[in-house]
Amino acid sequence: MILRTFGWSFGVTVAGLLIALLYGGPAGLALVAVLAVLEISLSFDNAVVNAKVLDRMSPFWQKIFLTIGIAIAVFGMRLIFPLLIVGVTAKLNPYEAFDLALNDSDRYHQLMEDAYPMIAAFGGMFLMMLFLDFVFEERANKWLPWLERPLARIGKLDQLAVVVAGGALAFVSWLAADDPGEVMISGVLGMITYILVNGLGELFSGAGEDDDEGEGSEEGAGRSGPSSLALATGKAGFFLFLYLEVLDASFSFDGVIGAFAISTDPIVIALGLGIGAMYIRSLTVFLVRKGTLHEYVYLEHGAHWAIGALAVCMLVSIGHHVPEWITGGLGAGLIIAAFVSSVVRNRGEDEAGAAGDAGGPSVGDGAEKPLEPSTKTQ
Repeated sequence: MILRTFGWSFGVTVAGLLIALLYGGPAGLALVAVLAVLEISLSFDNAVVNAKVLDRMSPFWQKIFLTIGIAIAVFGMRLIFPLLIVGVTAKLNPYEAFDLALNDSDRYHQLMEDAYPMIAAFGGMFLMMLFLDFVFEERANKWLPWLERPLARIGKLDQLAVVVAGGALAFVSWLAADDPGEVMISGVLGMITYILVNGLGELFSGAGEDDDEGEGSEEGAGRSGPSSLALATGKAGFFLFLYLEVLDASFSFDGVIGAFAISTDPIVIALGLGIGAMYIRSLTVFLVRKGTLHEYVYLEHGAHWAIGALAVCMLVSIGHHVPEWITGGLGAGLIIAAFVSSVVRNRGEDEAGAAGDAGGPSVGDGAEKPLEPSTKTQ
């Protein structure tokens, strides 16, 4: 199971580290290894959310996500995207941007830093909308009931997520941004992207449910992301795939920018973050195949709270640098806490079930007892 799921990641790791050694020597090898660990630590919550959505996709679209999606994540977001940002910022064509990255790394780094407020606003607002849609929705299981219950109650107000996210964007733009107009535009584009992809996913998933009523649908109260269809196909599967790619892009913004604190070489950054992205993909598949999110029900909650923390960190970083160990530590800490809570919950249910079996009425005593409907919940 481990080798089948992580085999490609192991292979890419060996190839990537070998290329790093040939390209940059022992120093290059060390930098790539550090960047891979950074990417994994910053994106673990991404794997949990990806797994929740991937579990609803048909096998065909799962394969698309794990093949074409990997190419987009590794080469598109970790190599081409930074070059595009620099090219747009400095009004350079892709070749000139790549030449600048190789021959003038300090200037390349500075251009990326200059563009970061717009990048952080777009990614932060996309993730903020995802987080708010989750916490404002009523769901059967609650990890932090003292907080999630009141949030679900006020979440009945229509479009509250848009109001809260828009207010946060306006406040950050006014308080921290050097160019509030650019930050506002980027943040609004992030919100529009989330609303559009989310809405299209729900639209086509709803159409699929009407066509295949009773086949693979899930209860709406437990959904997360843009689809409530168990095995999305066709247009629904396409928009789930699109949703996951945009989500991965939003997560990768922080890692790409943070990587410049370790290296400004685009080849080293692409190798390190690419290796990390492969492990996130493999971890996503592992969570789906093992049914981990069904067994540990609070993991999804912890991942979304980690997304909320990352969104806040990205917005704060528009005006003040937030160290990568804080964003990575917050995400990992929330997911670990959710996992521990899930284990405690499962043990409590097992113990309650064992106690109920031990204390139940015996059968075969000769006395007839009336049958009562069972009220035990799983």
